Amino acid sequence: MNSETTTLSRAAQPSATPTGAPGVARHRIADIEVHLVSTQAPSGLADATRKVETVGMTVVRVKTDQGLEGVGVTYHEVGGPAVRALIEKDMLPRLKGRDPFDTEVIWREFFAVFRGVGRKGLMFCALSAIDFALWDLKGKILGMPLHRLLGGGRSRIPVYASGGWASYDDDQLVAEMKDMVAQGYRMVKFKIGYDGGRQPNRDVERVRKVREALGPDIGLMIDANNCWDAATAVQFGNRVREYNPMLLEEPVFADDIPGLARFKRGCDIPLGTGEHEYTKWGVRDLLLADAADIVQIDGARTGGYTEMMKCAALCEAWNVKFAPHAMEHIHIPIASVCGNVPFLERLRLFEPITHSVYLNAQVPTDGHLDVIEAPGHGLRLDMDFIRDADERD
Repeated sequence: MNSETTTLSRAAQPSATPTGAPGVARHRIADIEVHLVSTQAPSGLADATRKVETVGMTVVRVKTDQGLEGVGVTYHEVGGPAVRALIEKDMLPRLKGRDPFDTEVIWREFFAVFRGVGRKGLMFCALSAIDFALWDLKGKILGMPLHRLLGGGRSRIPVYASGGWASYDDDQLVAEMKDMVAQGYRMVKFKIGYDGGRQPNRDVERVRKVREALGPDIGLMIDANNCWDAATAVQFGNRVREYNPMLLEEPVFADDIPGLARFKRGCDIPLGTGEHEYTKWGVRDLLLADAADIVQIDGARTGGYTEMMKCAALCEAWNVKFAPHAMEHIHIPIASVCGNVPFLERLRLFEPITHSVYLNAQVPTDGHLDVIEAPGHGLRLDMDFIRDADERD
């Protein structure tokens, strides 16, 4: 553990009383630092609709005048420099001097200020990372883990392993799925949409091979990554129904809500979607259209913990499962608290960068992740790695 991490850890003990407590100085936001870190993806890696070239994180550190630091993250594959510029040039001046407990006020203000340049996309990635960091600060100031601050809940969260790229040949695909099970996972997910979705017969065969290799008791999920029209997706889904997939994700373009609803009417495999939706309004539209069985919002895109709790509540009101996409360590507090979260996703591709960025990212045991009983979300940064890897011009 480096000296900076040690200082922050000591500062975040329960003696750090809430803002406004008698005799204790109120914390104010003083500065923000943004770091871009990434690694090269394996050569030739692709899903049904795109090649994956890099894997990375935008790491946001919000600092207070009392010496505490909150940490938030979002993605850095494309657009990371734009997210950093947006935070440093446009968001930081509006955050200096603010109370980190004002998460709701700050969220609404930023949504209004930046609505003309991004009600979705990169602006929301920036807002998400800041919101995560502010909630982390709130937990540290109070000396409380976020899952307790949000209401308390499960201490162990089921997690599934996600990989199995469409660019793999059949033997590679089966081998990776078997390796996931050997690591203790009871649920796995892999990509369909072979050859850009142009060969659904091959996808049927790949689903068959994986099911036969894993047996009937492993939960099987499949992800088409937006590659088909609704008619093709329905036909495919009904052909693989006998292999008992517990989820078919994004069989059509994510914005094709009528197409998602058509798939849901035509096939009884549970439909997952939502990782490309932003805000409670996107979730509302999916629910009103009856276009999802499992909503997969990603807090690193949709607005952080502040907005995720509202998205989860909407899903609960519709009796629909809420299963956040990726970023499993950041999503653990939500999964702990919300009763409609069945599991979290662990992207195998992100494992190296995750365990480089964090000093203490949990590793699943028996297909579960344990919550961290430490203030905030409990994750500590490896600043030696981050500073060495930072892609600042």
